[in-house]
Amino acid sequence: MRYMLLIYSDEQAEAGLSPEEFNELVQAYFRYDDELRQAGKYVFAEALQPSSTATVVRVREGKTLVTDGPYAETKEQLGGFYVIEAESLDEALRWAARIPGAATGTIEVRPVMEFD
Repeated sequence: MRYMLLIYSDEQAEAGLSPEEFNELVQAYFRYDDELRQAGKYVFAEALQPSSTATVVRVREGKTLVTDGPYAETKEQLGGFYVIEAESLDEALRWAARIPGAATGTIEVRPVMEFD
């Protein structure tokens, strides 16, 4: 089964990292990617631009409303995600706990809906 691992973090805290700290974090993610690939669990992953670059679209009463900025003001923002193959939720949770951002942020694990 495929699972999406959504990575939430505090963008302001990450913006305060020194170049060396940021490089260490990026390298930790590269190592994690390699582990997923070697285990045959990697499907795909992406990092996202900051939430300040987001555009929100809503359709209400037939009218399209477009707003700049994130959907909601929150302490943590969605910064990226992985889609992995896992035998069970327990396995997906083990992989989620190994994501470098889990040490300072939140990882949401959701099964991907399969359609016939």
